Amino acid sequence: MLPQMKPTLRTTVIAGITAVSLALSGAAPAHALGKNERNFLKGVAAAVIVGAILNDANNRAAAQPAPAPRYEPRYEPRYEPEPRYEPRYEPRYEPRRDQGRVVGSSGSAHSTVAAQAFNSYSHGQRRAIQTRLRDFGYYSGGVDGAFGPGTYRATLAYARDSGGADQLKTRAGTYGVYDGLLY
Repeated sequence: MLPQMKPTLRTTVIAGITAVSLALSGAAPAHALGKNERNFLKGVAAAVIVGAILNDANNRAAAQPAPAPRYEPRYEPRYEPEPRYEPRYEPRYEPRRDQGRVVGSSGSAHSTVAAQAFNSYSHGQRRAIQTRLRDFGYYSGGVDGAFGPGTYRATLAYARDSGGADQLKTRAGTYGVYDGLLY
């Protein structure tokens, strides 16, 4: 009969039977059970009652449906590479020439054949030329790829030490000096 009952009713019946057996065991004749035997029976009865209560609590907890998981939005950053600036073209200044001489020239470093040849290289190559001049101890300015008085003085000193400053008077000689620095 016990297995067919509902769980709460079954627990109540077991608890009742246990209580009755405890009451009867306490009224048993004193000569039949000693003090230790009675304490043992009380402990067994208490264990059965506690076990029934715990079993009932576990059954109730298992019978309740689990709460539905809540949606909590999470922030997940997207990978976006850093934008890189790469110019599509490099404007170059080409001075006007009148019979091989630069028109409007004031004798500055920017109007020399060395400046024109330097500016014909790509930005990366110009930076490489300045880096090599700095590595050899001729250039002390910033490596920015721009031709200025510092780059001109370094190029002139390097050309003088490597074969003569006359190389910078012709376009072919100037390219030879710069190509020697690059390659």
